[in-house]
This record gives sequence, structure tokens and C-alpha cells, in this order.
Amino acid sequence: MGAEVSVFHAGGMTSRNPRATHLARLAGLIADETRAACLLALLDGRAWTAGELARHAGVAASTLSEHLGKLVAGGLLAEERQGRHRYVRIADARVAQWVEELSAQAGPEAVPRPRSLRESSAGSAMARGRTCYDHLAGRLGMAVTDAMTTRLLLTQDAGFALTDGGLAWFDSAGIDLDRSGRRPLARGCLDWTERRPHLAGVAGAALCRHALEAGWCVRIGSERAVRVTTEGERALAELLGIEAAALR
Repeated sequence: MGAEVSVFHAGGMTSRNPRATHLARLAGLIADETRAACLLALLDGRAWTAGELARHAGVAASTLSEHLGKLVAGGLLAEERQGRHRYVRIADARVAQWVEELSAQAGPEAVPRPRSLRESSAGSAMARGRTCYDHLAGRLGMAVTDAMTTRLLLTQDAGFALTDGGLAWFDSAGIDLDRSGRRPLARGCLDWTERRPHLAGVAGAALCRHALEAGWCVRIGSERAVRVTTEGERALAELLGIEAAALR
């Protein structure tokens, strides 16, 4: 019977699979709109205070604290304390991938119509370019992914993989790839606005980090949205042949 446990109930004997129990608990963690809102906000890859998340989710600090406790206990969030401040962040890239791909599965029909011009502008900015945990997403992420694929730097034939030319491209661009961990060098992450996979993994994270540090992109607002700068347009045109119009 392996890891399954037999239990009795009124209808007879049945088997309880511990994996099923764990999956049900995991699903229960996000089966709450406040906790889901926190997870989506934390996909920006940064650590947030409990107060910031409470304001973002529109709930009292005491209510938010209870929700964060469940997410931390469930392994979806990691907690750090500095003095009186409590910070939380997505536990790791695996959790971020899970949350982003679940968002994509929800479909565009699940996204409500914006209630104001401000909401509409924020939504447009997120669709144009954003961070997905630690890599680029939205039209910006897809433009980079498509350009790398067209230039044979990236192949999508059997999952995402950098070609030899792609590895050389990162070296020539001065973007270091950390291959010391177990994280895949390249993988596809389903984009919830574009409905296609963009580049993630070590390569996606390195490119996003370089884009922000080099000033190719800047964060805008309090959400995950990013904007490509004039310098970024010039660099992406030179390195990947991406036209500026595709980034605006």
C-alpha cells in the first residue's frame, strides 16, 4: 500500500494518500482572496512589510498578520525580522512559478474591468512590462524571448534551452550566469497576459537583474510594472534587434 493509509468510515474502508492531503492543504492556502492578493503582490521579488501588504490587500493589520502566518507555516512565504519590522517574501522561485502559472490558468476572463483611469493605466503598464518574481514578463518579456529565439540564442523545441550561441551572447553582454545551484539555466514561464511562455530560470533572472542595474528598465508605481528607458531601448535594439515600438 506504500505511503497510503487505510481508514474506515461508515461506507467501508478507503485509502488516504498523504500527497492528496498535502495538495488539499496547499490549495487551501490560496483559496482566500486576501492571501492570493499577497502572493500576487510579492511576485515583484521584493520583501514587503506586513503593513504594506495590509494596505495593498485592503484589510486590517491584525487580519493580515493571521493570513501571513498561514502562508509562512505552509512554506509559501519566508519571513525576516529587522527590529520591530516584519518582512515577508516569496519563499523561492518554485513557489513564484506556481503562483504565476496558476494566475495564467485563471484566464483573462477572471480579470475585472478597471474601475478608474488610474486602474486602467496600471493594468496597461503591467501588461506592457513587469517583473515576474525575478525575470521579465508581459510584452517586454515576450519581445526578449521572441528575439532570442529568432536569433537562435534560445530554443523552445523541447522546453526552453540556451544554445551555445546563447551562452556566448550572455558572456559578450557581460551578464553572468550562476550555474552553481539546482535551478534550471532556462525554462519557460507561462505569461498570464500574453498567454505564451517567456524566459525564466537562471538566464531570465540574470537578464532581468542586469536590465534593472544597468538602467535599461526602471520600476514604476508600487506594483511590478517596469518601463524600458531610452538607454534600454538602445541596448535591446543593439543586442537583440528589438524595435523600440515593441517596448512601448
